[in-house]
Amino acid sequence: MAQTASGSSAPTAFLPLELSGLSVEGVNQCVHCGLCLAYCPTFAELGTEMDSPRGRIFLIKSLAEGRIGLSDSAADHLSLCLDCRACETVCPAGVPYGRLIEAAKAEIEHRRPGGLARRAFRWANFGLLLGHPRLLALAASLLRLYQASGLQRLMRASGVVRWLPGTLPAWEALLPLLPSRSDSRPLPPSTPAHGERRGRVAVLTGCVQSVVFGAHNRATARVLARNGWEVAAPADQGCCGALNAHGGDHARAVELARRTIATFEATGAQAVVVNTSGCGAHMKGYATLLAGDPAWAERARRFAAMVRDISEFLALAPLRGPLLPIPMTVTYHDPCHVVHGQKIRTQPRQLLAQVPGLKVVALSESDWCCGSAGIYNLTQPEMAARLLARKVRHVQATGAEAVVTANPGCILQIQTGLRDTGSPVSVLHIVEILDRAYGGHGT
Repeated sequence: MAQTASGSSAPTAFLPLELSGLSVEGVNQCVHCGLCLAYCPTFAELGTEMDSPRGRIFLIKSLAEGRIGLSDSAADHLSLCLDCRACETVCPAGVPYGRLIEAAKAEIEHRRPGGLARRAFRWANFGLLLGHPRLLALAASLLRLYQASGLQRLMRASGVVRWLPGTLPAWEALLPLLPSRSDSRPLPPSTPAHGERRGRVAVLTGCVQSVVFGAHNRATARVLARNGWEVAAPADQGCCGALNAHGGDHARAVELARRTIATFEATGAQAVVVNTSGCGAHMKGYATLLAGDPAWAERARRFAAMVRDISEFLALAPLRGPLLPIPMTVTYHDPCHVVHGQKIRTQPRQLLAQVPGLKVVALSESDWCCGSAGIYNLTQPEMAARLLARKVRHVQATGAEAVVTANPGCILQIQTGLRDTGSPVSVLHIVEILDRAYGGHGT
């Protein structure tokens, strides 16, 4: 008899993970060789077997078979996983760890949704804001007022922020300076190609990306246009569902995936270009996410094959010149969902190498997670802070003037860590560097 989280006995304490809509197929591929241990950030920090990929796979298998119950301890070990997928990169057996941990987190969310306050908070963010662009824009306007009014400075200077409930202090610490309404304006539906036209692509403008990092979207469109691509930006697009999937909200992730596919199918584009690594990795996984849906499986497979990270897409051919010199020393941080989720490592460096005057220096543990990991820095702030401190130490050791990366979550996280140490090092998206080289705004 397995023991439930509450201590009572039941024939099956943990029903198969397929009930959450995800399969644990592949759990038996793990041969427990231990090669993943040296590459797992949480194991490196804690040194405990259950906080390693191998240990978590053992937990998932035991839970799925009903041999153990979903205790506080089991849930904590699984929830502490970053889902950075570094273990997948080195696994000789090809264990689909990312799918396994998403299945586990979805089941945890299903079985242990928490109290009323937590459920309301998740509904407001995952169910309401991320799925409704207008409401998200309204929330951004209120946060912009919070900053422009001076209230944010007062809250931080007085220390009141530290007394906010739950993970709200972590949310507030990561809040970037929100751009004005004019600077967060949406992309035009179509941006014409410069010079000889190569074809038509569509870009994901995203949910949080569109209201916080709209400048990155505009830089992306300009750089693509300068390289001969007509750029479509459908106005009715929204969240791709990546944050929902990472947070265990499987049903909503499926709903948003279907909406995203339908929206971009209508553009007639040859490729869907993404400048946020977590979104790109998630959208490339739509075929797996919707594999059990007869009405959407084939559409999802075709769509996933069209998705390209911005660096991956631009590196297919040399950048079109002329490129202006940028006399600057930078280092490059590999976002987890680029290097491990999408297996893109050399392309960003190839692009940076084409910029005149730009010196790129190596970053130790460049492909280690910075602690952002979707919403991990909000749900697991203590471990996220430890990983961030590790990343910041390595950045400062390079002597670089800026860190270049390719994901908004990484940008916010590393900016926060550098700011807290008083470092003058800036953090830039790779499209900002390329846009500057083309004489763009670079913001």
